[in-house]
Amino acid sequence: MICIRRTETDPYFNIAAEEYVLHEFTDDCFMLWRNEPSVIVGKHQNTLAEINYDFVAQNKIKVVRRISGGGAVFHDLGNINFTFIMNGQPGQLVDFRKFTQPIIDVLATLDIEAKFEGRNDLTIDGKKFSGNAEHVFKNRVLHHGTLLYRSTINNLAGALNVDPDKFRDKAIKSVRSRVTNISEHLKEELEIEDFISLVMNHILEMYPNAELYQFSDQDRKIIQELVQTKYGTWDWNYGYSPKYNFKKSIRTNGGKVEFNFDVKDGIIEKANIYGDFFSRANIHDLEQALIGIPHREKEVLKVLGSFEIGTYFKNITLEELIPALF
Repeated sequence: MICIRRTETDPYFNIAAEEYVLHEFTDDCFMLWRNEPSVIVGKHQNTLAEINYDFVAQNKIKVVRRISGGGAVFHDLGNINFTFIMNGQPGQLVDFRKFTQPIIDVLATLDIEAKFEGRNDLTIDGKKFSGNAEHVFKNRVLHHGTLLYRSTINNLAGALNVDPDKFRDKAIKSVRSRVTNISEHLKEELEIEDFISLVMNHILEMYPNAELYQFSDQDRKIIQELVQTKYGTWDWNYGYSPKYNFKKSIRTNGGKVEFNFDVKDGIIEKANIYGDFFSRANIHDLEQALIGIPHREKEVLKVLGSFEIGTYFKNITLEELIPALF
């Protein structure tokens, strides 16, 4: 087994690195890593339905889709991520308890009683501190999980909270749980780097053949190429979302405006605009202009910006409409 303690904090790079190791390495592998503030959504989720778009945009939080299923999670530098990539026999690869037990064991050495609960969670006193997901590729399984150590819980709630009435789709919905930080249960102060060392040393002791490894320049080059072609792209992170219906309204001095979009593969297929606003032009012109473009801020604003918005929405500016579009 090779063990990698990664220092990169770019979520695009870190999620891409998992796919690279899964597909290109043959050794068993264990990795510990952290991300700057980001939301990581499950492979089968509707990204815009899982995030608070306004909060994410205002706080410059990156959004990345991973290759495993499950729900959306928030990462920051107070959260630790662990990854097992292991070889095995087809049909016997998925085992959430096996890959989370080392974490339970490490916490036990700190007099913290952690439990495996539900399908894929670890809890302390009934509160979740770790969510886990798995993905199978040929005879290899990727298991990864979060470890809330000293995460900013308010940002977690702010980034993931979203109006349930905005979207109707058949995508996998995230289950919101009461959460806690590991640090809140420590009897003595322990820095996050020291906790990371405890976990890594435990794995090195568990697997006698384990050895530390660092990505080579060639590894990094290939991972970065994967970022450029997949994990850093809108097509993967947003456009890959299942078909959904988007609906959101705002109240302005010029009246109520509601946008209703049918979106498939990230592209607006149908657009309707409703409300009690006054218009001096045919609102159908705007609806037709929005069809066929990505449901992405840059493209939507470019289209609407090409119209004299004041003639379609009396006493309403384009800037006022933005919160109702995403």
